[in-house]
Amino acid sequence: MSTFPSVFISHGSPELPLQSAPVTDFLKQLGSNLGQPKAILCISAHWLSRRPTVSAATQPETIYDFYGFSPKLNRLKYPAPGAPELAAQVNKLLDQAGFDSEINSQHGLDHGAWTPLMLMYPDADIPVTQLSLQPHLGTAHHLRIGQALAPLRQSGVLIVGSGGATHNLRMFGTYPFEASPPDWVTQFDQWLTESVTHQRVDDLLDYRHAPHAAQNHPSEEHFLPLFVAMGAGGTEAKATQLHSSFTYGVFSMSAFAFA
Repeated sequence: MSTFPSVFISHGSPELPLQSAPVTDFLKQLGSNLGQPKAILCISAHWLSRRPTVSAATQPETIYDFYGFSPKLNRLKYPAPGAPELAAQVNKLLDQAGFDSEINSQHGLDHGAWTPLMLMYPDADIPVTQLSLQPHLGTAHHLRIGQALAPLRQSGVLIVGSGGATHNLRMFGTYPFEASPPDWVTQFDQWLTESVTHQRVDDLLDYRHAPHAAQNHPSEEHFLPLFVAMGAGGTEAKATQLHSSFTYGVFSMSAFAFA
């Protein structure tokens, strides 16, 4: 059985599957570079709950959790099968680690999941489930969740944290898609890359003290999947940057692997 790294990817705008950019080329290659997992566990910035919740839907619906974008998006489908057995494993591991977790039998795939997976694994033939975030519990909570899930990697499961290296939604649309990033974005992104690849875990957990952190992350939910992916890599994991580019000027599309 293959052992997969855990990965953090920046999913950007819902329109990413309709666009051509360095990040779409990267995601189209990432699936083949990683190989075919037995199942995928996605921790998306777009499913938030009071306590950790994992979906056991047998055929997850494609959720269109956005508005104001191209009507073409609402015709896209990602009909991957669900992964109820994996959901039960996730719930058990979290319970064993002391988390008050639960199973949701109906939750589908939001665009934080299907947008990148459509590019990574376009055949939609790999079972997928999602695990929710708890932004009110902070960074260390999500690192511990990842650590609890690390054994899944030994059984052919790909753990994907899908969020944003930077995510100021209020600035979205200020710059065109191909725009170069302003200094306040590049400075935070550089800090992030150095902190991740040099394994400065304490600095990352306390990232609010990083350069322009509040401007790049007015809210925390898009940054938290990073900590789940980082924790799932294991205590001896080495971090590798997989990709670096920008969209709309303010969205860093940085991606990392932990193994």
